[in-house]
Amino acid sequence: MRFPRTRRDPVEVNLTPLIDVVFLLLIFFMVSTTFETRQALELQLPESVSGVAAEVSPVTLVVTAAGDYRLGDRELSAAGLGEALAAEAEQARRHGLVLEADGRASHASVVRALDQAGALGIRQVRIATTEVSSTQAETP
Repeated sequence: MRFPRTRRDPVEVNLTPLIDVVFLLLIFFMVSTTFETRQALELQLPESVSGVAAEVSPVTLVVTAAGDYRLGDRELSAAGLGEALAAEAEQARRHGLVLEADGRASHASVVRALDQAGALGIRQVRIATTEVSSTQAETP
């Protein structure tokens, strides 16, 4: 005996409601998001005729090509860097730290100095560079 097969309609997924919901969510988030506008104060600072520029002396840390350090006139190893930098930390926090690394110094030596400065709370760290002369800029 042969049973008749029932034909099934192919299944179709209608994406129109999904797209409508996504657009509604997009519009909702665009309308409800607040953007912070920062307003700057316009100040007119007082002028002084007899004023003298303040001498700011940042702490200078030199990284040599061999990976040693020099803070002021003291030669330091990697082990003694933390203690020596801690002694100068207050002045470095106020006026900044200038890091002068030799071009041949290893990356690890420079990162070690930056880590020590960060651990001591020194946030103003500048890396010293030299200006490229016109003859050096032309050579590849």
